[in-house]
Amino acid sequence: MENNGVPVITLSSGIGMPILGMGTAEKLIKGNEREKLALLKAIEVGYRHFDTAAVYQTEESLGEAIAEALQIGLIKSRDELFITSKLWCIDAHPDRVLPALRNSLRNLKLEYLDLYLIHYPVSFKPGKFVIDAPKDEIVPMDYRSVWAAMEECQNLGLTKSIGVSNFSCKKLQELMATANIPPAVNQVEMSPTFQQKNLREYCKANNIMVTAYSVLGSKGTYWGSNAIMGSEVLHQIAVARGKSIAQVSMRWVYEQGVSLIVKSFNEDRMRENFKIFDWELTAEDLEKIGEIPQCRTVSADFLVSASGPFKSLEELWDEKA
Repeated sequence: MENNGVPVITLSSGIGMPILGMGTAEKLIKGNEREKLALLKAIEVGYRHFDTAAVYQTEESLGEAIAEALQIGLIKSRDELFITSKLWCIDAHPDRVLPALRNSLRNLKLEYLDLYLIHYPVSFKPGKFVIDAPKDEIVPMDYRSVWAAMEECQNLGLTKSIGVSNFSCKKLQELMATANIPPAVNQVEMSPTFQQKNLREYCKANNIMVTAYSVLGSKGTYWGSNAIMGSEVLHQIAVARGKSIAQVSMRWVYEQGVSLIVKSFNEDRMRENFKIFDWELTAEDLEKIGEIPQCRTVSADFLVSASGPFKSLEELWDEKA
C-alpha cells in the first residue's frame, strides 16, 4: 500500500497502516463543499490514510470525497485507503459502541473501518450528542465492557483494528488488564515541544503503535499553540537543512518510530508534508530538539469535573502537577 513514498507499518492486528495520515479536525467547516474538495485533492496528491471522528462532523465529507475519488478513478478500490474514526464519549457505553460505529460507517458510506479508536478515556451520560457535556454528565468509563464492545466490532469485521486515543500509561494498563485484543494504536498529542517519552516507551514495550497528532501545534483547530512554528531551535535546524519548520517537526516524530496525522487543506503544504522521508536529522539536531522545553497543548479541561472521574488535569493525564 506504499503511496507517494509514504512507508507502511504493520499494526499488531496484522493490518498495514501508512505512517502519514491526513487529519480532518477543523472547527470552521461542517460538511461543506470546500472540505470535500480538499479531501479529494489530498487523495489526488497521494494521501491514503485519513483520520476522522464522530465529534469532528467530517465523516460525511470524507465519505463523499472517497466516493468521488472512486468514481473518477483516483483510486481503484476502497481497499487502497486506510480510514480511522473515533467513538465519542457520549457513546462510550457497552450497548452504544456498535450502533455508533454503524452510524460512522453510514456517514462515511463504507462497509468497514481500518481503525476505530476510543476518543478519550471517559464517558458522558447517554443522551443528546454533545462535544462539551455538562459537568455532572461526565462519568467513569467501564473500560472492560466498552473495550469488549470494541472487540466485538473487530470480530464482526466492521473495523480491521481497534485502539484508543488520549490514554496515559496507567489507563492503558487498566484497559489491557481485561482485554482479549490489545489496542493496536494509541493516538496522542506529540511533537518536539511535547515529546511523550514515557508513554512512547510503554507503548513500544506493549506493541501499541503511537500515532501523533498536533505535530505542528494545531493552530486553527479546537486548540492551538505557536510553540512549534515559533521555535528558534526548530527554525535554525530548518534553515540549516533547507527544510520548513513543519518538515523538521514531522521528520523528528517519524524518527521516533511514531506514525503521524497532519492537517492542511492547502495543496502546496499537502505536498510538502510528503517530503520528510528521504533525509535525516543529525545527532546534533536530535540533541537540540531533546532540550526544547516541554508543554502540553491539548489539555482537554472540559473533561475535568468535581463530580466526575477526573477532578484535575493531573488525574486525567496521570501527570504530576
